Amino acid sequence: MPLIKKEDPEDSLDERLQNQARIEELVSDGDDAFEDEDENGASDDSGIPFPGKPSKRQRKMPPWLQQATINLFHDELVTTTSEAQQKVTAECLPLLTEEDTGIFSLNTYGLPHLRRDQHASFLRAQLERLPAQYQVIDASRPWLFYWTMAGLSFLGQDVSSYRDQLIATVSPLQNPGGGFGGGHGQLSHCAGTYATVLALAAVGGLRMVDRKAMWHWLGSVKQSDGGFCMAVGAEEDIRGAYCAMTILTLLNLPLELPPDAPSRKHGLTSFTDKLGEWVGKCQTYEGGIAGAPTNEAHGAYAFCALACLSILDAPAVSIPKYLDVPALVAWLAARQTTPEGGFQGRQEKLVDACYSHWVGGCWDLIQAALPDNSTLGEDGKDIWNRAALIRYLITCCQQPGKKGGMRDKPSTRPDAYHTCYSVAGLSHAQNHYRYNNNNQPSSEGRLTAAFNWTASPPTEAEMREWKVDKEDLVEFVHPVFVLPMGVVEAARREFEQGGF
Repeated sequence: MPLIKKEDPEDSLDERLQNQARIEELVSDGDDAFEDEDENGASDDSGIPFPGKPSKRQRKMPPWLQQATINLFHDELVTTTSEAQQKVTAECLPLLTEEDTGIFSLNTYGLPHLRRDQHASFLRAQLERLPAQYQVIDASRPWLFYWTMAGLSFLGQDVSSYRDQLIATVSPLQNPGGGFGGGHGQLSHCAGTYATVLALAAVGGLRMVDRKAMWHWLGSVKQSDGGFCMAVGAEEDIRGAYCAMTILTLLNLPLELPPDAPSRKHGLTSFTDKLGEWVGKCQTYEGGIAGAPTNEAHGAYAFCALACLSILDAPAVSIPKYLDVPALVAWLAARQTTPEGGFQGRQEKLVDACYSHWVGGCWDLIQAALPDNSTLGEDGKDIWNRAALIRYLITCCQQPGKKGGMRDKPSTRPDAYHTCYSVAGLSHAQNHYRYNNNNQPSSEGRLTAAFNWTASPPTEAEMREWKVDKEDLVEFVHPVFVLPMGVVEAARREFEQGGF
């Protein structure tokens, strides 16, 4: 029987509010609900706890989850958005409160283990012959390679055996003029090129890239206002800036613009010219980051902006220089949802596991922008809730059964995209990343700021607090390049001498 009734458009208001009653039922104890008296001595026997009073079931929850399920705000106005939120809350609560987690193998603390082997098997299956329906994402072929290679690496799997096969597969996607297309015969695109370069880095195959042609092609998408287009003649947005700077840095391409770069006609001489200023223009009145100036703020664009600036210079230098950090922190903090504990991409949207990376990955970059890597919260605490994100990912986003894979939320199917970024999100929540400003630009003019990160695992006390066993920890994920730390270091050494 479904947790909640699927509404019909013709349902009455009372019928459509049945979802709300189901949510209240899930957080209360029925006949055994916490009983108390109000200031007039009246007793509440409705099965719903008084405002601020936890039920017996709630008192068994971690304090943050207990608080999140007390006084869930409910507006009497029923909208499509409110109905969708009620459905998600109702499907997540039985998992978050450990009522329906018996379908998983449980760890020391009664939460599901990370289904490492099943997720790895699911990702490997993405490299086999795919159903005909996958034709609609033909232009996203490089992303499948990246999500799979990166996701397997984050789970501790060795992907070097895929090197020759991957190189043979992506070679036809590399255009003579530089860059990679999404599929055979397709124009070079920043997103597809970024995904291909990262996938090749993961398997140690960067040497197959035509770096000189890549340099010229990136010059063709550099804009006179400082930003980057996604392709020649395509849209200019923050993704292009982050993707282009990632490619330039990992391949150690010259920062000087090629002689044939169109933006040279407007006085620009370097890929970094006006870039920080352009990124700053993408910050909205809310504090978030939009894809381009005047657009709507979005969580993924916040990561792209912060990561791009962290490539330009040390985060403590570049991020406060171009962004209003307090406003951005406030906007990001509001993206963690209750009671689910995951992140949403925009205001009034549903929780989504992929934002465990796109928003969860912002916190390390923000912290590195503060003096001496200080914390955002009081008493050395994080301003975001690591335990809540971990619980959401391992209880609500792991697909049960033999196939594995991770999903957006319990009502959706797993895919490579959400598996990769869910595991990356786990790494952000479980591990600690620190910026060390100990490298100087090389004589070749390479941007070295993004190579200055170190990582450390959680302490035993933190693992107890977050209810994580050692076997459920995932690998360190580089805060800027979203690759294993060792892979980034290998890429740095690969082209250390520069030149073509």
